[in-house]
Amino acid sequence: MMKRFGIAMLALAIAAGTGALTAQTLNSPLRGVSPLNEEGPAAPMTPMRNTAEKEPRNYPEQPPVIPHSIDGYQIDLNGNKCLTCHARARTAESQAPMVSITHFMDRDGQFLASVSPRRFFCTECHVPQNVVGPPVSNDFIDIDTLLSRASPGGKR
Repeated sequence: MMKRFGIAMLALAIAAGTGALTAQTLNSPLRGVSPLNEEGPAAPMTPMRNTAEKEPRNYPEQPPVIPHSIDGYQIDLNGNKCLTCHARARTAESQAPMVSITHFMDRDGQFLASVSPRRFFCTECHVPQNVVGPPVSNDFIDIDTLLSRASPGGKR
């Protein structure tokens, strides 16, 4: 009897806590104004950046971003549309940069004749860019600026 009473009280406390959460509303730059238990409206679609220009990288080893739309690209176990332009054999024709040599290494560091299966799914690291400002303000400083500020005289 006492055990059932304890379980009932716990269930009542959880229900009361849940009710308090559903009544709360959060106002944030990313989420907007919506109750915590609701999703809220989707952000409007923004245009894709589509250029041949290379984007600067913000830190060493940052994967390059994709400077064009990849809508409709097949990138799965059956095929990789990216390799129609970026494969070693296609770059002379397409004028696209070849995938990095690191993409031809297996997990043991051995070089393969073709792109490694672990590097086959490009969008795990590389992402297309939209024409949009940052969703929240920030004070990010790239590594070159940070190093030049830290060196004597402020220049490197």
